[in-house]
Parts: sequence; structure tokens; C-alpha cells
Amino acid sequence: MAGVLDPQLKRALAERVRFYNELGIYDFYRRDPAASNLSDTQDVEMQPEQREEMTPRTNAAARVVHQKDLLELEKPELNVIDPAQALRLIREDLGDCTRCVLYKQGRKQIVFGVGNPKADLMFIGEAPGADEDVQGEPFVGRAGQLLNNMIKAMGLRREDVYIANIIKCRPPGNRTPEREECETCSPFLMRQIAAIKPKAIVALGAVAAKTLLAINAPMSEFRGRWFDFRGTKLAVTYHPAFLLRDPRQKKETWKDLQMVMKELGMAIPAKGSE
Repeated sequence: MAGVLDPQLKRALAERVRFYNELGIYDFYRRDPAASNLSDTQDVEMQPEQREEMTPRTNAAARVVHQKDLLELEKPELNVIDPAQALRLIREDLGDCTRCVLYKQGRKQIVFGVGNPKADLMFIGEAPGADEDVQGEPFVGRAGQLLNNMIKAMGLRREDVYIANIIKCRPPGNRTPEREECETCSPFLMRQIAAIKPKAIVALGAVAAKTLLAINAPMSEFRGRWFDFRGTKLAVTYHPAFLLRDPRQKKETWKDLQMVMKELGMAIPAKGSE
């Protein structure tokens, strides 16, 4: 797929990817050009049941291409340099989204994201709540006020960072987002991250961490360490809503934020705000 494809071919490829997704197929295999010297027998496309038995030679020649790589073809922001413009194009592409069931389960509006399009630091939460659903902006309720205090304690302002959620619509009753909802909505978040190119990401809570990292683990295994997320460093700390329920964990959260500040070369105050 090297080079520039015409728009009609891009749309056709995207439609084919969606067709296979509906069949439950999400990963695709293709040959690297360097593998063209393989024998005719090895060049034959393998059936799914044969993939587990690929020889080291053919395994090295075959590269797994996930659907997200193919869907790169239809991203309107792909060749846009200005991150603010890229975010606007992503928002326009999202539209009045009806891609999952949340649009008919009481959501008032889409909560896209807010902040500096060129931010070095990005915070990612779980899902909008009632206040966010009304105002159309993430983290504006009680948990949002606490997040503002956390950002202030780091020596930053809310407008210095970028804030978003895994999903962009409020689940009914503020329930935990379901896997299908996260899988449907998170590609738009990935595009936001790609447009902003932050130096560090802070995942707020287990749902955000598990979705971004595709790791099912308790918070104790996520916290206090750095993860590589598509070339960007990612740290995990407690969600502000959890801290409202258990204020004792604020000290632990401050430790996580100090780790982030150190990575970004920021001065750490002698005393952190809780």
C-alpha cells in the first residue's frame, strides 16, 4: 500500500475492513515486499487454522496488519500539520455519533475533549458523567474540580493540558463502559492522541488503563511505572472520582504525578497539594 491511493480505492478498502469486522475478523496478514523470493507454496494465503503453524521463515515474512492500519486510509486529518485543525477534522468525522448503543440510551451530547492541542501532557479518563453530558466538556463536575486541583498542584493550568475520555458519551446511570462501547469509541481517542502528540499520558483509573494498554491487571500493577503507548510514555493513577470516595489515596496519587513531573522536567514543589 505504498504511495498515495485514490479516494475511491481508500473507501473501498475501508468498506472491506468493516465487512470483515462484522464477520468477527479484526487482524489481517500481508506479505512484506522482501518476502517475494519465497516459493509459490509459501506464497499461498494461509487459512486461519494454519496461522498457528507458520514456520519461522514464513512467520518472519508475514506481518500482522491490524484494522487500524488500514483505516488510516480514510482519516481526513492524516496530512494536516496543525493539531488544532486536525482535532477539528476528527470532531467533524465523529459527527453526531450513532456508532454504539449509547446514542439511544439517554446521552445528551458528545463530550469530545478539551485543552491545549499542543499539550505535553494528556489526561484520559473513563467516560463523561452527568455534568459533562450537560456541558459537553470532560471533567467539569466534582471529580473535575479535583482534577483541576491536581493539575494546579503540578504547577500547570487546565488549559495547559489536554483532557479526554475513553468514550465520549455518558453511559446510563454512570455505569462502567462496556467493552464494545470502548472498542467502538476509542479509535477516535487514538486519533486525538496522534494529533496532539503529547510527551506523556496519564490514564485516570483502571478502565482507562486497561483499555489503552490492553492489559487486565489491578491498579497496584499499573501504578508507579511507565508504559510505552505507541511511542509515548503512559502512567496510571487513580481516577478523581475514586479519590472523592477514598481521600486517603490522594498521597499515592501525588506520588504518581511527581513521577510524571520528573519525566517532563518540571520542578517538584517541596510539599504537594492533596
